Amino acid sequence: MPNNVEEDPVPLTNTSRARRNPMIAALVVALALLVPAGVAAAPTVPGRTIDLQILDVSDWHGQVDPISVFGVGDVGGGAVLKAYFDQARSDYRYNLTLTAGDDVGATPPLSNYFEDVPAILAERMMGIEVGTLGNHNFDFGLERLQSQIDLAGSPESSVPGTPFKYVSANLENRDDNISGVADYAIFRYGGVKVAVIGATNEEAPSLNFPGSMGTMVPTDSAAAVMAAKADARKKGAKVFIAITHKGVTTFSGGQPQGELIDFANAVSGFDVIFGDHTDIQFSGMVNGQYVVENRSKGLTFSKTVLTINRGTGDVQGMSHQFVTPLASGVTPDPAVQAMLQPYRDQLGPIFSTIVGDASVFIPRADSCGGSTGRLCESLIGNLITDAMRATYGTQIALMNSGGIRANLTCPTVDSPTDFCPSYTPPPYPITRGQVNTVLPFGNIGVRLTLSGTQLKAMLENAVFAAPAADGRFGQVSGLCFAFDIQQAPGSRVTGAILQAGDGTCTGAAVDFTAAGSYTFATNEFVAAGGDSYPILTGYVSFGFLDQDVSDWLSGAGTVSPVLQSRIVCTDSDPGNAPACPTPLP
Repeated sequence: MPNNVEEDPVPLTNTSRARRNPMIAALVVALALLVPAGVAAAPTVPGRTIDLQILDVSDWHGQVDPISVFGVGDVGGGAVLKAYFDQARSDYRYNLTLTAGDDVGATPPLSNYFEDVPAILAERMMGIEVGTLGNHNFDFGLERLQSQIDLAGSPESSVPGTPFKYVSANLENRDDNISGVADYAIFRYGGVKVAVIGATNEEAPSLNFPGSMGTMVPTDSAAAVMAAKADARKKGAKVFIAITHKGVTTFSGGQPQGELIDFANAVSGFDVIFGDHTDIQFSGMVNGQYVVENRSKGLTFSKTVLTINRGTGDVQGMSHQFVTPLASGVTPDPAVQAMLQPYRDQLGPIFSTIVGDASVFIPRADSCGGSTGRLCESLIGNLITDAMRATYGTQIALMNSGGIRANLTCPTVDSPTDFCPSYTPPPYPITRGQVNTVLPFGNIGVRLTLSGTQLKAMLENAVFAAPAADGRFGQVSGLCFAFDIQQAPGSRVTGAILQAGDGTCTGAAVDFTAAGSYTFATNEFVAAGGDSYPILTGYVSFGFLDQDVSDWLSGAGTVSPVLQSRIVCTDSDPGNAPACPTPLP
């Protein structure tokens, strides 16, 4: 198939700039008005320049319903974003709406239970025009991915919304495995051709179930997009946008760091680079190119306006702002709500069932304050691994933190769109829908016997990336182990003991030699080598992990998970980097 797709969007009929809605202005959390480095400022002459507005949402994960944010209210969701996008588009004649990967995968029940069809339909109705493929787009294999690509691009009038396409330039063997994906897409606005080039994160295979990408292998993204950029230039493109599933991971001395920044420093000549993947908000100039990343799941979206010279294609000016899409700020789009309602009606009786309750709130966050639970021991990690160990009858259980995606107990502020009741804690109810939200991947629980040597290798991988927040970070049950942050990754675990019957770390020492033998439970993703864990063989598969955890909760009574020093970070050289994450008081 061709490497590029070109189309000429139909401009909106409103050609004048409407006065901005004051509600939108109030929601802007950052505003930068700038001219990119290397672009000479020039007066905008009527008729000689056009303004192109780019709307971008990052790492959406099919968040079709608003998220309840404490102290803020309901934020995002398909119907709310559609309303905000429509308002924003009314201000400009030329608009482009995009996302940079993980628009599906790890989705809430309303989308996940229906193979993410509601998410794709919502994107079509929201006006998404182009996206790239992140690691979660491959969660359920190529057949599911192909059906989503086909649905996204379907021209059938019976499918709500308008078609959109996926682009990724760095997937070797792409066209042997999937169809309908190009290296880039070219859009034409007022005679100016704009190329949007996509890139998949190179680590995607390690973050997916082995085989889920077929024979596709992500190649060097910087080299691939530069080659695609040269090809798009031959096709007449003069403005270049990259959408890449890479994000900012941290800030050092106020400067952003991470794969998105590395990518921006490795490429050149892009007017805007949109990132994704890490749930960190950032905008700024990097290597003479404007770089943007939003918060995930629609907690923010961005509006970038390029003022482009019609003749040369030069970007003569640029403005950017982040917007927090409060549900209270708009009337949610009724068509999106109506599309979702039949799915909600089917799911309600199943997922609103209360399967248990807790004496405490059980968040995804860990004991060191890591919001994704990937730094330290967590209450939710302890509970899930306890459930696995009890259900599968093993001495030890391990769960990768990347497989834990939400709080376990129901939100204390009720939302009419979730599958939780209104309540006053304690206790904190747990519904079937909440468990599915926590464990959305359809993972299977497995059991096998490991030698002490194999067990140590599993634990080494669990803390390999520390102190970075990495999905491989392992939550455990049945043992307590320590690791030295100063030692080389792969040689950090200093010892472990089994948990005693009362849960305390007072059991027998773990034998990390080949003579040691321990029954072990995990999920099939980890056992198959996902998140860079050693590949395990000879395991026995059980049921879906979310169902098994729900069943365990149903028989457990009121649960009261506690932190038990199951994972202890030590520092043999205090004062030198890296340092252990700090537990919250």
